[in-house]
Amino acid sequence: MRRAFLTNLLLLLALNLLVKPFYILGIDAGVQRAVGAEAYGLYAALLSLGFLLNIVLDLGITNYNTRHIAQHTPLMGKYLGGVAAMRGGLMIAYAAITVCVGIVLGYRGEALGMLGWLVLNQALVASILYLRSNIQGAQRFRQDSLLSVLDRVLLIAGVGWLLWGRAGGEPFRIEWFVWAQTVAYGVTLLVALVLVRRLSGPVRVAWNPAFSWVVMKRSFPYALLILLMTFYYRIDTVMLERLLPDGAVQAGIYYQGFRWFEALNMLGYLVAGLLLPLFSRMLKERIDIAPLAGLAFRLVMAGAIAIAVFGGAWPEQVLGLLYSDHVVESAPVLPLLLWSFVAVCATYVFGSLLTAGGNLRALNWMAAGGALLNIGLNAMLIPRMQAEGAAWAALTAQVLTAGAQVALAMVLHRINGVPGILLRSLAHAVLLLLAIALLRQWESPLALRALAFAPIAVAAAFATGLLRVADLREALSFKGKSGS
Repeated sequence: MRRAFLTNLLLLLALNLLVKPFYILGIDAGVQRAVGAEAYGLYAALLSLGFLLNIVLDLGITNYNTRHIAQHTPLMGKYLGGVAAMRGGLMIAYAAITVCVGIVLGYRGEALGMLGWLVLNQALVASILYLRSNIQGAQRFRQDSLLSVLDRVLLIAGVGWLLWGRAGGEPFRIEWFVWAQTVAYGVTLLVALVLVRRLSGPVRVAWNPAFSWVVMKRSFPYALLILLMTFYYRIDTVMLERLLPDGAVQAGIYYQGFRWFEALNMLGYLVAGLLLPLFSRMLKERIDIAPLAGLAFRLVMAGAIAIAVFGGAWPEQVLGLLYSDHVVESAPVLPLLLWSFVAVCATYVFGSLLTAGGNLRALNWMAAGGALLNIGLNAMLIPRMQAEGAAWAALTAQVLTAGAQVALAMVLHRINGVPGILLRSLAHAVLLLLAIALLRQWESPLALRALAFAPIAVAAAFATGLLRVADLREALSFKGKSGS
């Protein structure tokens, strides 16, 4: 299982590092530069509103399905038909609720029209993720890796041409970005349908009230967990836009730092997508999960801490790679969000383990506390500190919820060695901070500093034991099946 994790993680990272950073930092940031902070801030707030209510689209079915298919793969075809009928009704409910909430919050005219398109996009994304959960559960990780980047490849081609390939014409509009997403998600959905159909065999789509009730009952704890976690991931942008007189501008300023967090978070999500089906199958077959959990935790800590230390040392220069406006205002936000990413990486490892183990009650209590804390901190800090206040709220909530998940996993699954990994992570951070102090004495472009810092970070990870030679040998050993 560790070999399967490492080999498929290498493939996932290779594909996604080629595609998603360019999309987030090139295409997405290029759209913001083209339309301005205020227009993009409105889009970001509407997108976050769609995310907050996204749970209505899924009701936790995707996460439940990943775990269920990993343990009962032959039942894929039976579940597909019944769930497909359910999801049609959920999409209608999601659209109605989201538009009504948008009206209550005061959105009108073009803003409400954009929200409608974003509702459609979220429905397409949720359908893609559900289909991918079947592929992940069947351990077809290579197919899932290709699907994970297909929509972004299409968006890079389409939006890239709209941004830089057109000769003259009217200025780029934020609506074009939204419509391009609709096309890309639609094509990706069709490809995912073909791949899943090949795995499942014949599928008969039919509404079955009894089946739907059983699935919703079993998936409800997953739905509640996703809803609560989404609140402390996405509420900050909505609260910034609604609480402040210049809320759209502040949301845009915050999003300049959040975009780096989002780009990194996509990679962290991929780790969770690998770990959940692996943990689920291992727990069913009573295989010791501690070695895999420890390996994953060491790897994500080594990478996340290095990124947070480097980005926190030169935030203005990092932001200046993408933006010329509001860089000084965004600079305090970036380091806080990068350290939030370190905490999020811990939740991707141990949250996946707790989800695979069915420990949803404990996870939901933790997530409820995190959501309430984040909303309360945002309400208190945003009027005083604007975008930086939202970043402090995010960091506090993420660190505390990550600590709770690590503690829960240690107790419920008897995971040993976590304190040792945390000490190694602290030593890793100290070594990297010393390296940064030396690099500050070297007057050079940011790219050269990054090139000098990268081997130092790798050496520090080996020196502290976060990376081990045995891990590399295992990753490069392709004996056995690692997912097709």
